[in-house]
Amino acid sequence: MNTNIEISKKAKEEINNLLLDENKGSFFRISVEGGGCSGFKYNFTIDKTFNPDDKKFDNVIIDQISLEYIKGSILEYNDTLIEKSFKIINPNAKSSCGCGTSFSL
Repeated sequence: MNTNIEISKKAKEEINNLLLDENKGSFFRISVEGGGCSGFKYNFTIDKTFNPDDKKFDNVIIDQISLEYIKGSILEYNDTLIEKSFKIINPNAKSSCGCGTSFSL
């Protein structure tokens, strides 16, 4: 199975735009936490800390444990009249919530 994630062109552009307003050396962090409607939830933050177990994909960092939950996924950015948000298309998720940030394995 693919141990990486794919980042869409739109997501890369939006991450780069977000990081322009942040301190130099900042990253876009993706993490997976317990909770949400379906058991796990995605968390997106700006972070300046690069930890020893982090993996780097362009300007995105993901800790090793979170990467296990989302390996093989695609990070997308939706920019529509209704919403502007990051979304993970996760082939490992057995179900997900309508909010798009919660999933179960």
